[in-house]
Amino acid sequence: MKWRNYIESISKEYLFKAPATNTNITLIKKELNVELPEKLLELLRETNGIFDKYECPLIWSAEQIVEDNLFFRNFDDYKDIYMPFDHLLFFSDAGNGDLFGYRVLNGRIRDDEIYAWNHEDDSRTWISSSIESFVKGWITGEITI
Repeated sequence: MKWRNYIESISKEYLFKAPATNTNITLIKKELNVELPEKLLELLRETNGIFDKYECPLIWSAEQIVEDNLFFRNFDDYKDIYMPFDHLLFFSDAGNGDLFGYRVLNGRIRDDEIYAWNHEDDSRTWISSSIESFVKGWITGEITI
């Protein structure tokens, strides 16, 4: 899939970064102990993040994926109020504290389904069957939080 073409067919409001390097991608795997799903790999190889004109991310950069996932997995104050985050790989946010990601089981993402994590009640809710439908639904407003 050509992600840029796909997203531009939905909206012309997004900006694309240069592709993620192999080092960026390897760092995700190493630091987060997870094999990335093929569609997310394709996206990162085409663009290291997708942003609107205000620099709000539609899809995080590889660096932000590592940084934010490590933060949620390791922040001590969260360990007393939230379930563990090791079983999620976040790649986007709603701008209100809620996050979007894949479910991780035994270091692997076994399907393409996307979940929303709600920061207020710690719920993890299925919202999309794939990253493609997530992107389209988030841009068009079909997916809301």
